[in-house]
Amino acid sequence: MVPIDSAPFALRRDTGTLAEGAAKLAKELGRVTVETVLARGNRTAVRKGAAAALGKMQPRPDVWYAFDSADQGTADWYPQGLTCGEDSGAVKVPVFLVSWYFKPQPPVPERGIRVTFLSPSTLKYQHALLVEARPDGSYRAIDIHAGGIAWYGDLLYVADTKRGLRVFDVRNLLDLRTVQNDLGDSQRIGRANGKFHAFGYRYVIPQTDFWRVTQEGPRFSFVSIDRAAKPHALVSGEYAEAGPDGRVARWDLPLDSGTPRDAYVMGHPKIQGAVSNRDRWYLSQAVDAATNGRLQVYRAGKLLTRQFPIGPEDLTVRGGKVWSVTEFRNKRVIFGVDL
Repeated sequence: MVPIDSAPFALRRDTGTLAEGAAKLAKELGRVTVETVLARGNRTAVRKGAAAALGKMQPRPDVWYAFDSADQGTADWYPQGLTCGEDSGAVKVPVFLVSWYFKPQPPVPERGIRVTFLSPSTLKYQHALLVEARPDGSYRAIDIHAGGIAWYGDLLYVADTKRGLRVFDVRNLLDLRTVQNDLGDSQRIGRANGKFHAFGYRYVIPQTDFWRVTQEGPRFSFVSIDRAAKPHALVSGEYAEAGPDGRVARWDLPLDSGTPRDAYVMGHPKIQGAVSNRDRWYLSQAVDAATNGRLQVYRAGKLLTRQFPIGPEDLTVRGGKVWSVTEFRNKRVIFGVDL
């Protein structure tokens, strides 16, 4: 982790009409809490399921959670980002949030990005669609990769690779069922014929803010929260396919200024997630769909490499463990290893 100039990662706030559009949609659709969404979970994770995701990893994690068979097998949606209730500090129940991006198979149209609310206590989970709303009450899907998410307070930061960080207020977790008896047309998004549609999803969360890059170059491939830092920090970094030149930067939280605290070159290719915690950096490194990944750990300038499951992505810290999510079909799990 070599320190570098942080100036290229400067962000500018660009709220535009996003907050107005979100407020309009929230006024028409009823708000629900995270606890309510978890209690209504319509899918069930499997404790220590999809063990193929672990590959040759030894020792195995003490605990991991696999998505159900439908989410394991789909070729349309791919998990990418991971955060948790401990990152937020504002939610009273244990919960993981996972971001997924849609990889449409023609002729299916783009369906944007979604987040999963998963309870490690009950194993129940539920998806919600992230949308962009306009002041006239219309809304649409968001076509980005969503390679990382970070939850701080009520705000969910979603990585937008070339643009910066999109912001969603989890207090605007909106339920289509509060104004209609069904979920509308599963092939449509937005308002039509007097109904709300969200590709069959019951819940939507509209974007409320945007932190945009001020110059071309930096990429926002993943994002995380460091609550051990003082003040707390937002961490974001770049995926580099072949070279060791991927960078990572940090901002003070709450995010009131786009000026980064510091930045580093990570020194490894294919880093899919990074988080700092006390005197350590944790980097999630992928290989391919059949080979175990690695957890690269820097402490006091020294590097320790640990084995990881196949296809590890974004990172978060919860309960004294560093957690990640894996992306490949039939190998999709949330897992944790000791810090």
